[in-house]
Amino acid sequence: MFDRVLVANRGEIAVRVLQAASELGMETVAVYSDADETAKHVRRADEAVHVGPSVADKSYLDREALLEAAAEADVDAIHPGYGFLAENESFARRVEESPFAWVGPPSELMADFGEKTKSRTLMDRAGVPIVPGTRDPIDDPAQVREFAAEHGYPVAIKADGGGGGRGLRVVEDENEIESAFEQARREGEAYFDNPAVYVEKFLDDPRHIEVQVIADEHGNVRHLYERDCSVQRRQQKLIEETPSPVLDDETREELCEAATRGVAEAGYTNAGTVEFLYEGGDFYFLEVNARIQVEHTITEAVTGIDLVKEQFRVAAGEEISFEQAEVEPRGAAIEFRINAEDPTREFAPTPGELETYQPPTGNGVRVDDGVNEGDRVSPFYDSLVAKFVVSGRDREEALSRSRRALEETEIEGIATTIPFHLAVLADETFRQNEHTTKYLDRQFDGLEDE
Repeated sequence: MFDRVLVANRGEIAVRVLQAASELGMETVAVYSDADETAKHVRRADEAVHVGPSVADKSYLDREALLEAAAEADVDAIHPGYGFLAENESFARRVEESPFAWVGPPSELMADFGEKTKSRTLMDRAGVPIVPGTRDPIDDPAQVREFAAEHGYPVAIKADGGGGGRGLRVVEDENEIESAFEQARREGEAYFDNPAVYVEKFLDDPRHIEVQVIADEHGNVRHLYERDCSVQRRQQKLIEETPSPVLDDETREELCEAATRGVAEAGYTNAGTVEFLYEGGDFYFLEVNARIQVEHTITEAVTGIDLVKEQFRVAAGEEISFEQAEVEPRGAAIEFRINAEDPTREFAPTPGELETYQPPTGNGVRVDDGVNEGDRVSPFYDSLVAKFVVSGRDREEALSRSRRALEETEIEGIATTIPFHLAVLADETFRQNEHTTKYLDRQFDGLEDE
């Protein structure tokens, strides 16, 4: 195992990684920008290194500054968390070529799975169902017309390096093709330095279900079952739960086996998430997220397995510490992303000081956060304040416990998404498990401007 690790991130994920490293006996090093000089992740680390001003690309996205910080702190390994450079294959390659171990999937595989057409081809070879679409990038709107003529509308034009809804344009009829094609290309270039796009059949009302996997260098691949991430706003996940209440046991096993088979045949190592769309009893591969994810916490809640610790073990060349038969999920868990945003005003960011911050406690409640009372939520970075992870013996108990946990939370000084979460919990569509990825954008009307 490593002696000393640098966490190249901030906020609640940096705190989470620092905690796992500390439990494994490692010394920990944080990095910080000017705005984060007194942040919680800095306070929790054994040492902290300044990497630049508050602007993200001058600090947490500055590859040279991060590598210099690692050298200055004399660490053995670098953990990127999620976001920032976690899925940047060029940064991963730089770390692999350095004296430091990279705690994540190999850069070559990150590159393969970062390009959606490549990842679709890899999964198709492994016999994993994929949404009908082009196998290679397209360079002419006429190819969209040809595809739509065969498969029907709507179709989706997607940036090859995209994710999180960026570089995605849904085309309902032929008149929209030209503008959607150009918009997807522009966003792909702007966000991912890759203007290539492809086209696939757009599933109108799917569930978004993902499978947590981890693999080591000794040929071991494990899955930790699935998470349902269908509560989304504009392709951004807001609430996640496990197990998915829409799957039966047979489909669940088929889904998890397909995810495991796909990453095994690709030679994947470390933690990752295989994402699927599920509609009409069928599931289709969507993408692989080659990193730990925000919602890994609910998987930990029901399995009792620390995924970040497993990441460190795999990166250190060790075998996964558990067998597949030992993964026995118990009960249900739900994660709520508590963002510094005002849901009554189109989720506008609300940075500021946490004058009062009393998160929930009690049975079945876990809080992962990057702040304490009196801290400031910065306007420079992601607005996530905390993740509330609520578990119960079954979905019903998890839902009722979630309501209690959200209602007892006291936050003053900023607006948060807690009223939104409470409104979703009170909505019958969600409670009756009738929601899809279009639920919030099409059906939900639980909040009004005050």
